[in-house]
Amino acid sequence: MKTLFSVSPIWQNEAMGVIRIVLGLLIIYHGQEVFNESLMKEYLAWDTFKGPNGEMMLYFGKSSELIAGIFLLLGLFTRIGALLIIGTLLFVTFFVGSGRFWYEDQHPFMFVILGLVYFFNGPGAWSLDKLIFGAREDIS
Repeated sequence: MKTLFSVSPIWQNEAMGVIRIVLGLLIIYHGQEVFNESLMKEYLAWDTFKGPNGEMMLYFGKSSELIAGIFLLLGLFTRIGALLIIGTLLFVTFFVGSGRFWYEDQHPFMFVILGLVYFFNGPGAWSLDKLIFGAREDIS
């Protein structure tokens, strides 16, 4: 019972690892749409993508979701993956969703917030970052 009322983290490293893996899978799910030609054509019909660079923006966005999801799933280049999520989904929130993150279109903005969490905190447990680059040093 003490643990529930404690201000100390509970299994923080492991929880960050599990949530990172789930987040990576969710982002991969959205990014894999880059391979669905009919769905991509449907997106191109949206007003946001009707300009001269619309197709490039759409393919860049979906590809960055796929790459970011893979990075997060593996815990490889986690902060780069987080930046890709933040940038891509801020664009989705404010240009595709018209900035309605507080009531209708919260979904993309929630990914932005999770991207910020992983940018500032790192990958958590079970990451290739830790295997390749060593244990995270606390710079305090």
